[in-house]
Amino acid sequence: MKNIYLITGGQRSGKSLYAEHLAMSLTEEPVYLATAHISDAEMEKRVAKHRQRRGDIWTTIEEETNLSRHDMTGKVVLVDCLTTWIANMMMKEAGAAHDASLPNGAEATADLQQSLYDELDRLFAQDATFIFVTNEVGMGGISANTMQRQFSDLQGMVNQYVAHHADNVVLMVSGLPVIVK
Repeated sequence: MKNIYLITGGQRSGKSLYAEHLAMSLTEEPVYLATAHISDAEMEKRVAKHRQRRGDIWTTIEEETNLSRHDMTGKVVLVDCLTTWIANMMMKEAGAAHDASLPNGAEATADLQQSLYDELDRLFAQDATFIFVTNEVGMGGISANTMQRQFSDLQGMVNQYVAHHADNVVLMVSGLPVIVK
């Protein structure tokens, strides 16, 4: 049963839709592990659109930070998305100040990176199929903002970590899947 997929790509590249179709091809009872924090009306509309598209066959679990606290044994789980999860963890670590950076710079970033890896390892230990959706945020320029640079670094390292553990990696480009692994 155990299998790990990583679906990556740019914003609006078709990642979530591809991941949803993949999950439904693997089971009749998929689980959607949603990491979104609904902070404004626009985000609320995005979440509502995703819920409507998925319909009633999905079991939805909303979890912003502690993904592994849910026992997913024997299930097919779509984690959407790692990018939002990392941002949630950074905000929690930084004290939820949106314009802050992690305290103690590189040391705190390394500590958070290890915490993210540890949380992922707890998920990987479960006998389940996981489909992770993530963004490729490092394909653009380097930000002038400290926290954005810290986020991009963490996102890139977490993406590499999951890709290393994944059985399958798909890069979405303009709605088309490119099989990487």
